[in-house]
Amino acid sequence: MGYRLTQYAHGGGCACKIPPGELEAAVAGLTGVMPADPPGELLVGLDTGDDAAAVRIAGGTALIVTTDFFTPVVDDAYDWGRIAAANALSDVYAMGGTPVVAVNLLGWPRETLPFELAAEVLRGGLDVCGEAGCHLAGGHSIDDPEPKYGLAVTGVADPARLLRNDAGRAGVPLTLTKPLGIGVLNSRHKATGDRFPQAIEAMTTLNAPASRAALAAGVSCATDVTGFGLLGHLHKLARASGVTARLDPAAVPYLDGAREALRDGYVSGGTRRNLDWVRPHADLSRISEDEALLLADAQTSGGLLVAGELPGHPVIGSLEPRSDHTIVVG
Repeated sequence: MGYRLTQYAHGGGCACKIPPGELEAAVAGLTGVMPADPPGELLVGLDTGDDAAAVRIAGGTALIVTTDFFTPVVDDAYDWGRIAAANALSDVYAMGGTPVVAVNLLGWPRETLPFELAAEVLRGGLDVCGEAGCHLAGGHSIDDPEPKYGLAVTGVADPARLLRNDAGRAGVPLTLTKPLGIGVLNSRHKATGDRFPQAIEAMTTLNAPASRAALAAGVSCATDVTGFGLLGHLHKLARASGVTARLDPAAVPYLDGAREALRDGYVSGGTRRNLDWVRPHADLSRISEDEALLLADAQTSGGLLVAGELPGHPVIGSLEPRSDHTIVVG
């Protein structure tokens, strides 16, 4: 029997994240509380909503710690495992770090789906961690009504060369390292079963080369583009950095088939919530509602958004002195 994993979950991939406004309200009171006699200095925590936590430990190393997991974004178990692992590792790359060790996080409906499929998911995660040079050692699993998979990842970085979302400055170009459109193509896949190899290739491509290129270029500000869409993550970066981002919509790259998927109505609820959250902070008057939805499209394992220019990747805008909006499109 063939199983379509996306039919066993209410959402898919990073589109099933809790809406950004609700999430920020929930964690608002959790900053500024320090443990007694910590063994390391917290460099990056909850304050700016960055991609991972960073702690300076003895010897001058920064530990980068993150976790990410989600429901199936594609029907194939092995591909889902690869995508979820690449997505979790991305948070370390987005901070300028190198992943060292990861552990699995698995929720599985034992009475609904054969556990042999779970083994395929885990194999996909293992293969991507192997490609990344990251140990995958154990983890935790639970019996869950919906299948869920991801990783908890620990990496290392130079604390003086972190990529942070609050280090942007006016006059710097913005570069995007993967095309958008993953969300609408995944929504179409979930609804129709049609497979989109271009989306799978994008989601399983590690952000390691882009991260190394950013560090080599002297970049200090970056984030990755995942569930909150390009507009959502750009808003967080601009807000944290005290600047305004000017976006050129004509320069933003898209996967083949993305505009057709939007035209045919394959837009997730997560994408619409992203746009609703960003709209009060953005000047979108020069673009259509459809263009705004594509820019807010909830990505899974998307690329890096870099405050700097990287060879081989498109410049999609720039950072400017703060104005009335955190984002101006057009």
